[in-house]
Amino acid sequence: MKILLHYLKRRLPTVGIFAFFALIFAFVFWLYKFPLEAVLYPTVICLISGGIFAIIDFIAVMRRHRALSDTASILNGCVELMPEPVRVEDYDYQLLIRLLTEARQKLETEQNIRYTDMIDYYTVWAHQIKTPISSMRLTLQNEDSQLARQLSADLFRIEQYVEMVLMFLRLGSNSTDYLIRSYELDPIIRQSVKKFAGEFIARKLTLEYEPTNITTISDEKWLAFVIEQVISNALKYTPSGKIRIYAAGEQTLCIEDTGIGIAPEDLPRIFENGYTGINGRSDKRASGIGLHLCREICRRLGHRIYAESEPDRGTRIYIDVRTKKLDIE
Repeated sequence: MKILLHYLKRRLPTVGIFAFFALIFAFVFWLYKFPLEAVLYPTVICLISGGIFAIIDFIAVMRRHRALSDTASILNGCVELMPEPVRVEDYDYQLLIRLLTEARQKLETEQNIRYTDMIDYYTVWAHQIKTPISSMRLTLQNEDSQLARQLSADLFRIEQYVEMVLMFLRLGSNSTDYLIRSYELDPIIRQSVKKFAGEFIARKLTLEYEPTNITTISDEKWLAFVIEQVISNALKYTPSGKIRIYAAGEQTLCIEDTGIGIAPEDLPRIFENGYTGINGRSDKRASGIGLHLCREICRRLGHRIYAESEPDRGTRIYIDVRTKKLDIE
């Protein structure tokens, strides 16, 4: 109906000219005192002929419209699949479309080149920064003082941020380094917890770890990153109390803390990219990327991550490691 109204509106000048000429002929016939039938018959014949022509023209317009719509749905911006131009303005429109398509393709190519260069630069930077970090860690290992322990903790945070950058870059890459096979979850958990031992001791936080006895099909490195990120967040927002790691189901890992919790309005959005919420605004170090990366990694591994929390009563992060899409390598 919308197309028909648009067609009638576009053809309105033609209809007006036709009616004007019909009035001229009728006026001339009236001046010469022609019989009424001599005026009506040619007028009716012209109306019928004009109606048939309008129907044929409308059908042609509909065919062109469908052809253009199908082209747009098949491949956006494909000029070669457009119908053959019929009118002069059709040639002009197709020329404009070709020019716009070429300009868009050129812009996309330039953007892809810039994006690739940026990814390559930050990937090289992340790998290069690991060398001085390793050197500083070796130096601090020979020192046993409060300052050295504090510097080691800060250095560990830097390593985490660098690893987060690498994971972010790898997620945006077309290639992956997944090694999918069957793993026992407990060795991965113990390895992750061991990295935070110094922070647990320094902050006098209690760790309650109950072996899960869970076996899953996953990638060890990527799953370990998720677990470490969740533990890191638990430590960050737990000023006192304990962190508990246990199995909340047959194939579900739970990392629970007694920290400040998450506001109800923030809970549905904590896995969004860049979202920090009330807690993040009070902690200027929060980036809102960590949990987003966890969700994306879990999605790619076929796992699921979700949270439960109450303000001032702690947070529980669940990692459901069941998967039906991955094969053992």
